[in-house]
Parts: sequence; structure tokens; C-alpha cells
Amino acid sequence: MGSWLDLSVPLATGMPVYPGDPEVEISQALHASRDGVNVQRLHMGSQSGTHVDAPYHVDDAWHTLDALPLDRFAGRAVVADVRGLPARSPITPELLTPALSRLRLEPGSILLLVTGWSAHWGTAGYLDHPWLTPAAAEAMVEAGVRTVAVDALSVDATPRPGDPHADFGLPAHRVLCGAGGVIAENLTGLEQLVGAREVEVFLFPLRLPAADGAPVRAVARVG
Repeated sequence: MGSWLDLSVPLATGMPVYPGDPEVEISQALHASRDGVNVQRLHMGSQSGTHVDAPYHVDDAWHTLDALPLDRFAGRAVVADVRGLPARSPITPELLTPALSRLRLEPGSILLLVTGWSAHWGTAGYLDHPWLTPAAAEAMVEAGVRTVAVDALSVDATPRPGDPHADFGLPAHRVLCGAGGVIAENLTGLEQLVGAREVEVFLFPLRLPAADGAPVRAVARVG
């Protein structure tokens, strides 16, 4: 059966969120000692924690989460190891060549983009992750990628005041989502999968009708 790995960040009050997104607040709503049961109250955005983006996230005319086939959220995975890049570095097609070559031989696989940036989770530096160039996103689509998961806040550069270089129009999102793809972000522990011979990944979201995305429990099974 292989071993199972949890690739999800824990949900917690005050956890990192994309700039401008709703803050996460978790509190106790009911107590077993007083109310007979324990129930938590959750306040968060649809893009909180480890989550998936549907195409609708960036364009009103594109598919919502519930319109996507379930096989977009699970399957064999190919690992692209791009660790070691400096902060705010572009991820170019050349860096993805080994993984994309495998994808052409294994159509339908999920691409796991390992930046190593989950090590910065909870710090100010988490916003300074590497990001996909539009050309890299286009190379993914040409290789048959319809689901990509990354251990960073976004596949695109995240805004910081005073940065004149990065494109904050979500161009990689638009390429991938424009092809009907799914993007999973804020995964953790992907470095554990580098070098693994067989990997299956499961990214099933909450069933939110007409949603732009939803939190997931991202897990991998390693053969």
C-alpha cells in the first residue's frame, strides 16, 4: 500500500494568508461540558491554508470548483525539484525540462513543484517565493498538465510594496486556469517526495457550490 504523507498546513487563527484575503479565525462555539458537544467556529476565506484554485478564481466565465471533474484532484504525480532558487526568482521552462519530459510519458499526471519555500511558512519571507513565468506555465499546459501543486503561497509572484520587477496580474494563473487547470497552493513537505519512484497525490476540496476554490487535505501515497 505504500506510506502516506500529509502535505497540508494546519489551520490556525492568525495563520498566513494571501495579502488582502480574509484572516483565519478559529474559536470554540460549543463545549461538551456545557452544551453536550464540542463544535468549533471557523472564519476563513476560500483560499485559506492548503487549497485549490478553480479557473473561476481568475475569470468569471471559467469553470467553478463544482464544475470540474473529480479526477483533476487525484492521480499519479511527477516531481519538479527547483529548490535552491533565490527569493523572488522566476521559474523558467528550462528548470522544468526534466519533469516535463516525464509528463509527456505519463499523461494526466499531477505536477508537484518543489521550491522548498514551505520552510519559510509563518515568516515574512514566505511572500518572497519563486514564481512561474508565463512561458513556464505554457510549457506545462503543452506537456498535458491540468493540475499543478506548489509548496508556496502562489504560482505567481506575491505583491510586496516597492517591487518593480514582478508581474502581479497573475499571468501563470491565467495560463493554467485558461486551460481548465487546477492549482493547489500552500502545500508543505514536498521535499519528502523528491526521488520517490511512485507518488500518488490527493487534493479533494470541500464541496462548495459555484466556488473559486476551497481548502483541501493534501496527502500523498508513496510506493
